[in-house]
Amino acid sequence: MRRKIVMVFVLWYLMCQLGLESASHVGLLTIGLKKRGLGLSRLRASRFLWRKSAERLCDIRGGNGDSGIDVMPLKNYLDAQYFGEIGIGTPPQNFNVIFDTGSSNLWVPSAKCYFSIACYLHPRYKASESSTNTKIGKFCRIPYGSGSIYGFLSKDNVRVGRLTVNDQVFIESISEGNLALIMGKFDGIIGLGFREISVGRAKPLCYNMFEQHLISNNLFSIWLNRDPAMEEGGEIVFGGVNSKHYKGEHTYLSVNRKGYWQFEMDDFLIGNRSSGVCDGGCSAIVASGISSLAGPIAVVTQINHAIGVEGIVSAECKQVVSEYADVICDLLTSGTLPGKVCSHLHLCCSVGTQAEIKTVVEMNYKEKSWDNNLCSTCKMVVSWVQGHLREKLIQEEVFSYVSELCESLPSPMGELVVDCDNIARMPNVSFTIANKSFILTPEQYILKVREDNFTSCFSGFIAIDVPPPQGPLWVLGDMFMGVYHTVFDVGNRRIGFAEAT
Repeated sequence: MRRKIVMVFVLWYLMCQLGLESASHVGLLTIGLKKRGLGLSRLRASRFLWRKSAERLCDIRGGNGDSGIDVMPLKNYLDAQYFGEIGIGTPPQNFNVIFDTGSSNLWVPSAKCYFSIACYLHPRYKASESSTNTKIGKFCRIPYGSGSIYGFLSKDNVRVGRLTVNDQVFIESISEGNLALIMGKFDGIIGLGFREISVGRAKPLCYNMFEQHLISNNLFSIWLNRDPAMEEGGEIVFGGVNSKHYKGEHTYLSVNRKGYWQFEMDDFLIGNRSSGVCDGGCSAIVASGISSLAGPIAVVTQINHAIGVEGIVSAECKQVVSEYADVICDLLTSGTLPGKVCSHLHLCCSVGTQAEIKTVVEMNYKEKSWDNNLCSTCKMVVSWVQGHLREKLIQEEVFSYVSELCESLPSPMGELVVDCDNIARMPNVSFTIANKSFILTPEQYILKVREDNFTSCFSGFIAIDVPPPQGPLWVLGDMFMGVYHTVFDVGNRRIGFAEAT
């Protein structure tokens, strides 16, 4: 059973299936989503792929029945990724592609892909069979951490629903060195991020939709239905917003780093307690290419502890606590900046000159076998101690809690099993964004996986550590977007959230 659970995390985010129907008018394109159930055999590959990917690192109304709407239903496979059928070329060659706000390129397998197994398991684009193909030929690569796709740029017409985007630049993939691409149900990806992160500077498809007057407003919105009993999975609306799928007003905030849909986040709370991760500022990215919620390992560990995750025991963490916790408390209470504590303990190297660095490194290799892992562990323990000293707890209480957190560190492969019977007793978590609280209940952040009449429950949080200045960083995936309807306003470089209905 343990092996089966470990295998769960390889396929989740990238395994999905989408059916497509459409009716069109210029101005708005609506893509409806449908669901399929989540099974154990596909969960782990997708989670592993996202973990590796993350590490490299005008409210316009509309709705079904209104004029200027194009409806295109989607199916959601495994509550994970949403993809739909598009056509490339003349006549159209059809491909199932993921709609991913965490990337910006369109790519599909090429007929010239000869040496990758994944290409033979999916339809391949044949440039010679399209009368509208224009050869570009520039080679490029998109890394995915556990592998990559490699190919060359081409240009052709792309049909989405009954809309046709002319002269869209895309990648013909000729090498797909990734296990999840072999096992996935999708053929390629449509990136919905900004052009700044587009490989080869290719103009994203949603840009061309607006510039070619196929949609009336330079934005799109996403509603996800997370009810597993419902066939309808949600919808993506290009050019507008369907007012039926949210209530109240959207909270808008500016994109602070154009590329990803990234913004400043104020705080993250477990129950009513601040995690402290955003004290020095932190950012968040909204990405429809991930079902989970990804955050700094120090905070994810606190969540795991609060919800009773069965994690691995970290000897390194316990070593730092047992040997240095009292000194860490003394340094923090005496006014030492948290970022300097581990340097004072010679567990991190943070000195100025090359000669000084060499001396410190040599000294610590001799005295303590200094390495990056121990440095990271020290910083994590400091953040935990600092957070609880603020609450004026006695040192013994702080030490006891921090030692317990060591037990809740995520395992290397990310399997975070929880007791399904305890969900009702778990705390809410909340993201403070633009001074407003966006709450997720345990039912919304715990994943229930059913197979062979047996239900397993998993934490919806996975750990990534992105160092400053880019980090700390949160990635808010479908788990967040299922609770909060999201508007991606390309033209005004802003993103908006409202409670989904």
